[in-house]
Amino acid sequence: MHLHHSPDEPAAEQIAFDNFLKVDIRIGTIITAEEFPEARNPSFKLQIDFGPAIGVKKSCAQIAANYPADELPGRQIAAVVNFPPRQIGPAMSEVLTLGFADEEGEVVLFAPDVKVPDGSRLF
Repeated sequence: MHLHHSPDEPAAEQIAFDNFLKVDIRIGTIITAEEFPEARNPSFKLQIDFGPAIGVKKSCAQIAANYPADELPGRQIAAVVNFPPRQIGPAMSEVLTLGFADEEGEVVLFAPDVKVPDGSRLF
Protein backbone atom coordinates (compact mmCIF):
# COMPACT_ATOMS: atom_id res chain seq x y z
CA MET A 1 0.00 0.00 0.00
CA HIS A 2 2.57 2.51 -1.16
CA LEU A 3 0.72 5.77 -1.77
CA HIS A 4 3.25 7.91 -3.57
CA HIS A 5 1.70 11.34 -3.56
CA SER A 6 3.37 14.20 -5.34
CA PRO A 7 4.27 17.28 -3.28
CA ASP A 8 2.66 19.31 -6.09
CA GLU A 9 -0.74 17.73 -5.59
CA PRO A 10 -3.48 19.98 -4.12
CA ALA A 11 -4.94 19.29 -0.68
CA ALA A 12 -7.49 16.48 -0.44
CA GLU A 13 -11.19 17.30 -0.19
CA GLN A 14 -12.32 18.80 3.11
CA ILE A 15 -13.49 16.41 5.81
CA ALA A 16 -15.31 16.88 9.10
CA PHE A 17 -13.11 17.03 12.22
CA ASP A 18 -14.94 13.93 13.50
CA ASN A 19 -13.47 11.95 10.59
CA PHE A 20 -9.95 12.96 11.65
CA LEU A 21 -10.68 11.82 15.21
CA LYS A 22 -11.63 8.35 13.93
CA VAL A 23 -8.01 7.79 12.79
CA ASP A 24 -6.08 6.76 15.90
CA ILE A 25 -2.42 7.71 15.40
CA ARG A 26 -0.09 6.76 18.24
CA ILE A 27 3.61 6.89 19.03
CA GLY A 28 5.43 3.63 19.59
CA THR A 29 9.03 2.51 20.05
CA ILE A 30 10.45 -0.04 17.61
CA ILE A 31 11.60 -3.12 19.53
CA THR A 32 12.78 -5.28 16.61
CA ALA A 33 13.28 -4.84 12.87
CA GLU A 34 13.95 -7.85 10.69
CA GLU A 35 14.40 -8.30 6.95
CA PHE A 36 11.24 -9.19 5.01
CA PRO A 37 12.61 -10.78 1.81
CA GLU A 38 9.15 -11.97 0.68
CA ALA A 39 7.89 -8.38 0.29
CA ARG A 40 7.72 -6.87 -3.23
CA ASN A 41 9.62 -3.74 -2.16
CA PRO A 42 12.54 -3.58 0.32
CA SER A 43 10.75 -3.87 3.66
CA PHE A 44 11.17 -4.75 7.30
CA LYS A 45 8.93 -6.58 9.73
CA LEU A 46 8.75 -4.38 12.82
CA GLN A 47 7.58 -5.04 16.36
CA ILE A 48 6.50 -1.75 17.93
CA ASP A 49 5.64 -1.09 21.59
CA PHE A 50 2.68 1.29 21.93
CA GLY A 51 2.61 1.24 25.73
CA PRO A 52 0.43 -0.64 28.22
CA ALA A 53 -3.01 0.09 26.72
CA ILE A 54 -2.24 -1.05 23.14
CA GLY A 55 0.83 -3.21 23.67
CA VAL A 56 3.26 -4.55 21.07
CA LYS A 57 2.02 -4.61 17.47
CA LYS A 58 3.51 -5.83 14.19
CA SER A 59 3.98 -3.68 11.11
CA CYS A 60 5.40 -4.37 7.65
CA ALA A 61 7.07 -1.15 6.51
CA GLN A 62 8.75 -0.25 3.22
CA ILE A 63 11.50 1.74 4.90
CA ALA A 64 14.62 -0.28 4.02
CA ALA A 65 15.91 2.32 1.52
CA ASN A 66 16.57 4.94 4.21
CA TYR A 67 17.01 2.90 7.40
CA PRO A 68 19.36 -0.01 8.16
CA ALA A 69 17.56 -2.60 10.31
CA ASP A 70 20.09 -2.30 13.13
CA GLU A 71 19.39 1.45 13.52
CA LEU A 72 15.65 1.02 14.02
CA PRO A 73 15.29 -0.51 17.52
CA GLY A 74 14.76 2.23 20.09
CA ARG A 75 13.44 4.71 17.51
CA GLN A 76 9.99 6.22 18.11
CA ILE A 77 7.59 6.27 15.17
CA ALA A 78 3.98 7.20 14.48
CA ALA A 79 1.43 4.63 13.29
CA VAL A 80 -2.31 4.24 12.72
CA VAL A 81 -3.36 1.64 15.29
CA ASN A 82 -7.05 1.20 14.45
CA PHE A 83 -7.04 -0.18 10.89
CA PRO A 84 -7.96 -3.85 10.49
CA PRO A 85 -4.88 -6.14 10.30
CA ARG A 86 -3.63 -6.79 6.74
CA GLN A 87 -1.97 -9.92 5.42
CA ILE A 88 1.18 -8.97 3.50
CA GLY A 89 2.62 -12.13 1.98
CA PRO A 90 3.39 -14.47 4.88
CA ALA A 91 3.24 -11.69 7.49
CA MET A 92 0.41 -9.92 9.31
CA SER A 93 0.62 -6.12 9.59
CA GLU A 94 -1.42 -4.86 12.54
CA VAL A 95 -0.60 -1.14 12.35
CA LEU A 96 0.27 1.28 9.51
CA THR A 97 3.65 2.91 10.09
CA LEU A 98 3.54 6.51 8.84
CA GLY A 99 6.06 8.39 6.75
CA PHE A 100 6.61 10.90 4.00
CA ALA A 101 8.28 10.44 0.61
CA ASP A 102 11.73 11.95 0.15
CA GLU A 103 12.89 13.38 -3.19
CA GLU A 104 13.49 9.85 -4.51
CA GLY A 105 10.04 8.68 -3.36
CA GLU A 106 11.48 6.58 -0.52
CA VAL A 107 9.88 6.63 2.93
CA VAL A 108 11.09 8.93 5.70
CA LEU A 109 9.56 7.97 9.05
CA PHE A 110 7.24 10.36 10.89
CA ALA A 111 8.36 10.78 14.50
CA PRO A 112 8.29 13.33 17.34
CA ASP A 113 11.37 15.53 17.69
CA VAL A 114 11.54 14.78 21.44
CA LYS A 115 10.71 11.53 23.23
CA VAL A 116 7.07 11.19 24.30
CA PRO A 117 5.37 8.34 26.20
CA ASP A 118 4.64 5.29 24.03
CA GLY A 119 0.93 5.22 23.27
CA SER A 120 0.63 9.04 23.06
CA ARG A 121 -2.10 9.94 20.58
CA LEU A 122 -1.79 12.53 17.81
CA PHE A 123 -4.25 15.41 18.14
